[in-house]
Amino acid sequence: MSDFLISIEEYRSSQKKRPKAKSGWRNIGDQRLFFRSAWEANYARYLHFQKEQKLIKEWLYEPKTFWFNSIKRGVRSYLPDFQIFKEDGNEGCHEVKVYLDDKCKTKLKRMRIYYPEEKIRLIDKTWFKENPNLKAFINGWE
Repeated sequence: MSDFLISIEEYRSSQKKRPKAKSGWRNIGDQRLFFRSAWEANYARYLHFQKEQKLIKEWLYEPKTFWFNSIKRGVRSYLPDFQIFKEDGNEGCHEVKVYLDDKCKTKLKRMRIYYPEEKIRLIDKTWFKENPNLKAFINGWE
C-alpha cells in the first residue's frame, strides 16, 4: 500500500467520536415523538413524570401553530415546544431554548403583541442548572 492510503479501520479509528445525536425519535410514556434536541426530550420526560405524579393534567408536544397574519415578511408564525394543561384548568406554553437567537426573540415579542392571553414560559439552561437531580429519578434522562 502507498504511504498515503490507509485502511477503513484506520480511518474510522482516527476520527473523533461524534457526540450523541441530539435530535431524533424518543419513546416517552406511550408516545413516540421526534424531538429537535436532547433538552426538549428531557423536558418531555420531566413533564411526563409530572403527569404521572398528578402535578399536571396533560402535556402536548408542538400541538399548535400561532400565525401572525398581518406580517408579510420575516417571522410569520410560532410553534411552541409544549402545551401544558394543569389540574386547575390553567394552561400555557413552554419553550425550551439553549439560547435565544434574534428569530426566537422576534417570535416571542410577536406572541406578546398578537396573543397577549397566551402564557409562555421559557425553559433555558438556567432551568436545567437549577434542576440537576432530575436525571437521578427520571427514566431515560440524557
